[in-house]
Amino acid sequence: MSEGTMQLRAQRDQRDPQAKRAKRLTRVLVGAAAVPVMLVAAGCSSDSGSEDGKDKAAEESAASTSASPSPTVKAAAYGKLPEPCSVVTKKTLDDLVPKGDSGKEGSSNDTATRASCSWDSLDDNGVKGSQFRWLSVSMLRFESDVTRGEGEKLAHDYYLKQLKDAQAAEGAKGLKTAPVSRTGNEASVVRYDLKKKEGTFKQQTVVARVENVVVTLDFNGAGLAGDKTPDADDLVKDAQKAAKEAVAAVMKANDTSAGGKPSGTPQGSGSSSKPASETSSKSPSKSPSKSS
Repeated sequence: MSEGTMQLRAQRDQRDPQAKRAKRLTRVLVGAAAVPVMLVAAGCSSDSGSEDGKDKAAEESAASTSASPSPTVKAAAYGKLPEPCSVVTKKTLDDLVPKGDSGKEGSSNDTATRASCSWDSLDDNGVKGSQFRWLSVSMLRFESDVTRGEGEKLAHDYYLKQLKDAQAAEGAKGLKTAPVSRTGNEASVVRYDLKKKEGTFKQQTVVARVENVVVTLDFNGAGLAGDKTPDADDLVKDAQKAAKEAVAAVMKANDTSAGGKPSGTPQGSGSSSKPASETSSKSPSKSPSKSS
């Protein structure tokens, strides 16, 4: 081997290790650079899937909400009450409370929901005594409400409560309860005697429901200062007659035959009217005042 050939080979042997090391270093750097790129790509793919999942869940929730209808309830049939002191005709008042004063309207902050009126009379017969009479009519109207139910159902429940209260009168003697026909949707009369120092009072309470309105009529009479006790059957007939007139007045006040519509409207979850206050009727055992 010539000297020149040997020198070239030695130079090539010196370059080869350097070239090999350079190639290996290049491959390492290229591989290291590829790893972050893959991680970044994977990260972007993961984030994108998460956001898509949230959006899809939100869309499904919105679709479910829009598909659920707002709760509603059947509108109440009657939207107002008549003037309370005019629900009984003048002729009937002359029969039930003769020589009585004009009606006394009860206080109410909403006469379209709650109203009442009362009358009393003392027919003085001198040494023969006197006859006392007291009449009271109260009306309570119920609106339909999505949380409480239909006005008619609420009125029915109150009708039963009023009957129960009348039957639980303290000191009642000879209590009887009977249905009353042709007076609203349902009606009953509770009758009994109450003995007081002034005399024996004959008490009649007629409770009637017409649609979403409850009418409670109290009528009692007594013979005072030695006068005879009034006939209970006559008083019951008078009370039933007055109750029929009061129910008819409620129906007339809400008459739709002229093309009008009852003012009661369905109440949804976003608009519920304040329910009527469930107050009991006046005391059925009112006695004549000292002034009388």
